[in-house]
Amino acid sequence: MKAAILAVGSELLDPLRRETNGAYVTGRLREIGVDVFARACIADDRDWLEAAFREALARADVVISTGGLGPTEDDLTRDSAARAVGRSLRRDEGILEWLRARFARFNRVMAPVNEKQADVIEGASVLPNPRGTAPGQWLDLGGRLLFLLPGPPGEMQPMFEDQVMPILRERAGGRVLKTRVLKIASMGESDVEQVVAPLYKTFENPRTTILGGAGQTELHLTAEGASEAGVEALLEELAAGLRGLLPGRIYSEDGRELAEVVASLLRERRLTLALAESCTGGLVAARLTAIPGASDFLDRAYVTYTNQAKVELLGVDPTLIEAHGAVSEEVARAMAEGARRAAGTDLAVAITGIAGPSGATPEKPVGLVHLALSGTVGERARRAQFPGDRQRVQGQAAQAALEMVRRAVLGLSAG
Repeated sequence: MKAAILAVGSELLDPLRRETNGAYVTGRLREIGVDVFARACIADDRDWLEAAFREALARADVVISTGGLGPTEDDLTRDSAARAVGRSLRRDEGILEWLRARFARFNRVMAPVNEKQADVIEGASVLPNPRGTAPGQWLDLGGRLLFLLPGPPGEMQPMFEDQVMPILRERAGGRVLKTRVLKIASMGESDVEQVVAPLYKTFENPRTTILGGAGQTELHLTAEGASEAGVEALLEELAAGLRGLLPGRIYSEDGRELAEVVASLLRERRLTLALAESCTGGLVAARLTAIPGASDFLDRAYVTYTNQAKVELLGVDPTLIEAHGAVSEEVARAMAEGARRAAGTDLAVAITGIAGPSGATPEKPVGLVHLALSGTVGERARRAQFPGDRQRVQGQAAQAALEMVRRAVLGLSAG
């Protein structure tokens, strides 16, 4: 079954407002084998809403809207949905009585505008809302299902769980839909695609989606079937092939981020780590110390932003900085060696670079980063040129440093 979710409300298109109902509903639908193919936010506009309902119902087996069921002039979901399906609205006397009684319980008289909340599309079944004044409703349109739900999450979620999910679970027929995410660090989206596309294109189930981010690429494998065991077997068949094409590159298949994976490796092998960060300003330390019990493996972190700090705290030879510049392989190696020596740890990793937007030269542009690792697991250095603004460069550099630690601890090539 394919689903579409429409979040109704002009306020949801404001850049400062976040729409959360769609993500919640998507997560729950996937658990019962209903795949979401589209999510959209639609303004409070009758014509746009009608068109959105028509388009969604023409393509999806299940259409779920949230919002626009209130009493005000701009609450247009009921009317727009009715127009889209070619049916009229009827005023439900039972809902009217319920609304009046609800207002009376709070010693209030119901305003006339609230009466529109009793309007129901011809042929629709009412979904009671014990937590608010906006009942939901649903229609079976020759096998295609349309659900209109209220917008406030505190009202929408209980209605969805108690009244919508049982209907959809029965219609889904026990289908299972699962996604496995393979995470790859320090390898661009296009590079990953080039390697894996010849394999994943031969599979219709699972299907593969590639997502690129700052410092990593994700492969989302989504399979469906009649049983969980069968779906897991489908996912594993493709995942095994991808592992073979990307040896040592996939750092997570269980949802963990790179910092968590590195933390687990250091704990398991009883290795201690020190950090020396310049352009990242402590970002690697922040990612690692966000993990509970980080003191098991992280001894200390230095933010040596100036040349003087590199000399005084890490013992970097000032003549090295003068000869090669602070952003250089030589200084990165000296920073790593100095941090390890000062901390007495098993290994240390260092980062120095130009995050921008200032500080660049023709020889050393914005985004140039040198990383180095020193320790019992070996010595490594890497020169990288990261695209993007200051924050993006810093994020990619931090990710690259963590990946350098992971690969070194596992004995993988520097990559």
